[in-house]
Amino acid sequence: MKKATLIIAGLLFNFIVINAQTNLVWKMGMNISTGAYGNMHPRIVLDGKGNPLVIWGRMSDASVMFSRWTGTAFTTPVKLNPSWLSIATATWMGPDIASKGDTVYVVVKRIPEASDTNHIYLIRSFNGGISFFAPVRIDLIADSISRFPAVTVDATGNPMVAFMKFNSSFLDSRWVVTKSIDYGISFSPDIKASGWSGAKAEVCDCCPGAIISDGNVTSMLYRDNLSNKRDIWTGISTNNNVSFSDGFATDNSNWMLMSCPSSGPDGVIIGDTLYTVFLSGAGGKNKNYISKSSVSENKLKSISPLTGSITGLTQQNFPRIASDGIAAAIVWKQTVNGNDQLPLLFTNNIAKGFTVYDTVDLNDITNADVAVNKGNIFVVWEDDNSGTVKFRQGTYKYVTTGIPAQVTDPVTSINVFPNPVNDVLNIVSPSGENYVLNIYNSLGEKMFTMESSINLLVPTSTFPSGIYFIEWRTDKLIHNQKIIKP
Repeated sequence: MKKATLIIAGLLFNFIVINAQTNLVWKMGMNISTGAYGNMHPRIVLDGKGNPLVIWGRMSDASVMFSRWTGTAFTTPVKLNPSWLSIATATWMGPDIASKGDTVYVVVKRIPEASDTNHIYLIRSFNGGISFFAPVRIDLIADSISRFPAVTVDATGNPMVAFMKFNSSFLDSRWVVTKSIDYGISFSPDIKASGWSGAKAEVCDCCPGAIISDGNVTSMLYRDNLSNKRDIWTGISTNNNVSFSDGFATDNSNWMLMSCPSSGPDGVIIGDTLYTVFLSGAGGKNKNYISKSSVSENKLKSISPLTGSITGLTQQNFPRIASDGIAAAIVWKQTVNGNDQLPLLFTNNIAKGFTVYDTVDLNDITNADVAVNKGNIFVVWEDDNSGTVKFRQGTYKYVTTGIPAQVTDPVTSINVFPNPVNDVLNIVSPSGENYVLNIYNSLGEKMFTMESSINLLVPTSTFPSGIYFIEWRTDKLIHNQKIIKP
């Protein structure tokens, strides 16, 4: 591994320059698969045990590939999309993935994109990626056009999907969000999350976006286009995507550009702070930046380049950020003296700033992604020299103090057990509260329904083996839970 030392000045979070190996130790890198499986635009998330789950695109047959870490190796990649569903993928955009525990959601866009008959689909797994269900159509948009799907998971494990939407003439570009309350069986009508810069604003129609969530807060990050000013904005929902009632700029660089940068933002929410990373060419050179915003105040607080002056630097692009508690890592692509680099910034306590700068890999880096979990950093990247998706793991000292309190499900007093279930399912609910209980199978068929205000014993002996979804609903609250019948 090449050690990197960098002089960094005037940064937002008072970055400290130290040798990366002081706090961060890397294992040897590896190829996730052979070049025959493709390597476009890899994305990484983690299962409930902290094992990496990786998707990427294969251009040769317009497919999305998936591989998971078993504890000793990555599985042989599997193609997730059926033959009829050719998907949009490239080095700068493609399918997206999100996870919570053993639940995995992958979103894809059918091609050709500029068609009102080709839609966005969700592909689901409820066993950590061992198997996947058939695709479910998401964008219920009549004659409109969609592209660039992105996905996150709410506190109950349900998917929230964002996508760019156009009218039938491929105009009026905007970002919208749709959500599911039955684990991806069905989706609500989409709601607009962009348009906060003014009545004449559209979004940058060739720039992917990112949707991130924490508790009931959702941030829809996107690149705006207000008369060719291409800054980053966010729409904010504080009611779990019922509505997007606020929005503000997370970038005030005022980048004026007549052409399309084909590069979008990424972000994380830690406590009340939204950290956003993005590309901007406002300073005359394409460089990556990080901004810090207050969600409660709907206000940008500060913005700074990821790095200071680097001799021979010609461009940076495709920044990605991930966090776990108060630890955070950022990866991106940069070109120095004509050679590609995959740098990383890391901190195990974001309140103290990003204290580690290191170089993960060199040569033929196109883009990368990162995940962080309890003392581990996982990086994947598209390597066009080998034609493979590469992977590397680092370890750091895990800090537990100072982790922001997590927003919990307001109806955690609901207790559904046992899970897995055999003959009888127990529903223990808040005393005296009227509710409706529905149970659906994986096809969305209702298997059981009852209105009650007391605890229930639901007979399940006749239920076929499979995955079922519990919906507990009152006038004000909805609780969803997945159960398994062996």
